[in-house]
Amino acid sequence: MTVINQLSVWLSFQLSIIFLIGIPFTLFCWSIKKGNKAVNKLLSIYWQISILFFISLLLLIGKYNYALLVTNISTLLMTISVWFWNDINDELSEYDLSYSLTTTTKVWRWSLTFISLNFLIQSLNNFSCFSFINSAKCEIWLEPASNLYIIIKNLFNFFFGANFTQPIAKFLGLFSLLVYFLGLIQWSLIKLPKNGRNSHFSEN
Repeated sequence: MTVINQLSVWLSFQLSIIFLIGIPFTLFCWSIKKGNKAVNKLLSIYWQISILFFISLLLLIGKYNYALLVTNISTLLMTISVWFWNDINDELSEYDLSYSLTTTTKVWRWSLTFISLNFLIQSLNNFSCFSFINSAKCEIWLEPASNLYIIIKNLFNFFFGANFTQPIAKFLGLFSLLVYFLGLIQWSLIKLPKNGRNSHFSEN
């Protein structure tokens, strides 16, 4: 992997953390303060979907071979989740540019879309890492997870007096992945046919 490619992957991860976690968390708190039901519902759904991204980080820590594939699926689902709901889209379209909360939300949605596509393109440039993350040329994809692993390991040891190992991270990640997809299947078979693309945010 060239230095330019390494830098590009590193930058993709940094941007992902900002736009996938930092900005939506800020918008979520902002929507609660403003009492905006549409944005609050949008972000509530987003956080439910984004659980898969955190699961993928556990799988990256555990060096699960398909962890990068799960990461890309999570970013794509997160992007879809912020565009999917017709009632929220209609509500956001009614606000003009002077309403900063909805304007920022709209800008964030487009930014999230481009970040997710960029992350996918970067991953496709290292296509073999989708199925074999443990190869030497895929090490750059594991570095952010390695830094997170050190933090979690220290916290786990501080609070519980036990070691948080990579096999434990892999087990927790795979178990969480199973539960997540069972929930997603249930939603697809039961709630989606019933509600369609209506989030029912106004009923909350």
